[in-house]
Amino acid sequence: MKKIRLAFRGLIAGVAVLAMTGCSVPKDVAYFQDIDATTVLESAQRAPIKVKPGDKLSIVVKSKDPALSALFNLPVYSSRIGQGGSTNGSTAELRSYTGGQSESVASYTVTPDGEIDFPVLGYIKVGGMTRAELAGYIKGELMGRELVKDPTVVVEFLSSGINVIGEVNRPGRYDLNRDDLNILEALSLAGDLSITGQRKNVKVIRVEDGQVNTYTLDLTDAGSLMKNPAFYLQQDDVIYVEPNNMRKRQTTVNGNNALSTGFWISVASLITSAVTTIGVFINK
Repeated sequence: MKKIRLAFRGLIAGVAVLAMTGCSVPKDVAYFQDIDATTVLESAQRAPIKVKPGDKLSIVVKSKDPALSALFNLPVYSSRIGQGGSTNGSTAELRSYTGGQSESVASYTVTPDGEIDFPVLGYIKVGGMTRAELAGYIKGELMGRELVKDPTVVVEFLSSGINVIGEVNRPGRYDLNRDDLNILEALSLAGDLSITGQRKNVKVIRVEDGQVNTYTLDLTDAGSLMKNPAFYLQQDDVIYVEPNNMRKRQTTVNGNNALSTGFWISVASLITSAVTTIGVFINK
């Protein structure tokens, strides 16, 4: 009888181990596991967004003389007005600027050579410029040629965006309307990672100098995350959140949850082995 009791105890212990293994708490869900209230971290250098071929730009010139400044603003050929924030797949063509009255301004498309045809000034090489540099250049040209005495120039990207795909709550394309949007803010726009998203293996795919580069970011390690060159995003970056193992198992028929068919097969196998062992003890 003592041997039978020992066998049953072994059976119970085995089932308990299987249950705890299936229901263990994941250790890779929480972000920033390496920091506390006293941690000070260094951040990657911010890389401002620069104009590149194919970009659509809104350039608005304002001055004390509306009739004069109107000479340097393109006429509007469409009534479509793009909205700020997330486009979720749509592309903004026009954007509204309010300055005393509502006004819509058409966009410039940067040529493959990195140029735009600006009213009066003609072709301008804008490729590689930041918004501030381009606004300053146009302002300097207008004042230097004595075309406008007191211009205010506002430059906005209309088509630049990032794409967020994979295990997030709202995948899609989002406007890149700031020069310092980082990966955490982008994931926030996309509704954060789903519970099945892999926190340690977030990919940022970026085209640089004609090459496609892939960066891997670990959201659980704030120290390495903020030093990563892809912490601050660039136009047309693709963020891919890989599914974790639980999500991958859901693609199979019996991989729906921790207590799946495989789990119960393991339990049944353990019970069968225990019963066989008990039978051997009894026969002895």
